[in-house]
Amino acid sequence: MSSIVEEHVLYQIANAPVREYPYAHIYVEDVFPPDFYQALRNNWPDASSFVSLGDTGRVPKNAYRERFVMPFTPAEIDKLNESRRPFWQDFAGWILTQRFMTSVIDKFAPQVKARFGDDLYRCGFEADSLVVRDITNFNIGPHTDAPHRLLSMLFYCPDDDALQHLGTSIYVPRDPAFTCGGGPHHPHRLFHKVKTMVYKPNTLFAFIKNDRSFHGVEPIGDPDVLRDILLYDVRVFAPEKPAPMLQVGLGLKMLKRLFGGKPPLTT
Repeated sequence: MSSIVEEHVLYQIANAPVREYPYAHIYVEDVFPPDFYQALRNNWPDASSFVSLGDTGRVPKNAYRERFVMPFTPAEIDKLNESRRPFWQDFAGWILTQRFMTSVIDKFAPQVKARFGDDLYRCGFEADSLVVRDITNFNIGPHTDAPHRLLSMLFYCPDDDALQHLGTSIYVPRDPAFTCGGGPHHPHRLFHKVKTMVYKPNTLFAFIKNDRSFHGVEPIGDPDVLRDILLYDVRVFAPEKPAPMLQVGLGLKMLKRLFGGKPPLTT
């Protein structure tokens, strides 16, 4: 059953204008209801709940020493103290569902269809989410995200407007012909910074992944920074690879309603 908060978030995302240059993205203010956002801040996990990203196995051991994460999963939520646990359980009860994932994919339906064509109906999808805290000296060079990424969503979660300049930036290569299928991070000097998304309370930056979706974070020089973000990504499993979410996640009939076309027969 959907909640009032879920409907508010889906309404805000569905009605946000898509900016096409240099790749499809949205920036949404007041993405959560004000009272929910205040509860989110009041229940933000304390420092003991976070581990260095390099200790998670997601990146090389000593990479991104200034980024700390808590996987937004039922297992990690169960480790929270009793005062915070109910909030995150309720939150997970709708944001980690098939319905929410389907809705955010639908927001970028033309771009998803353009990327996969008719192969779309044989793809599988799954969501991955992290509660993130970045500290002073964190930075990420321009990159397009891993090849398995379909789209990325960054919910900015500061307490106030004091660090607006610390949002994620959009870049275009100085060499107009340069593209990247995903993986490596590139030097800032090879790019023009087009726009920095304003890092302020209760906002969302979301974008589609393609070979020109260059984004990153300028080096954070401000002292004693706590840059809080909720990351939500959708991953895609191409036709030649296993598609685990087709069993429990986004169904073929749902994809047909979203994007049109005729899905293949299933066994």
